[in-house]
Amino acid sequence: MTDFHLALGQTLNYRLALKKVAPERILYLAITKDTYEDFFSRQFIQNSIQEYQINLLIFDSLKEEIVLWKE
Repeated sequence: MTDFHLALGQTLNYRLALKKVAPERILYLAITKDTYEDFFSRQFIQNSIQEYQINLLIFDSLKEEIVLWKE
């Protein structure tokens, strides 16, 4: 949970900074497929992602490929 809080805070800060210098860009939080399936399936995490409108990039770390872009 601590890592999620850190990542969420960083994402929100980066989004704010990016809004000032390149507002046309879209920020994504990149997470592994395993993390998405194990941790991001929790209702509280889903609610947080929805509330803060966090875009996710889910990738397979073994295959080194993007699995899903989620806006």
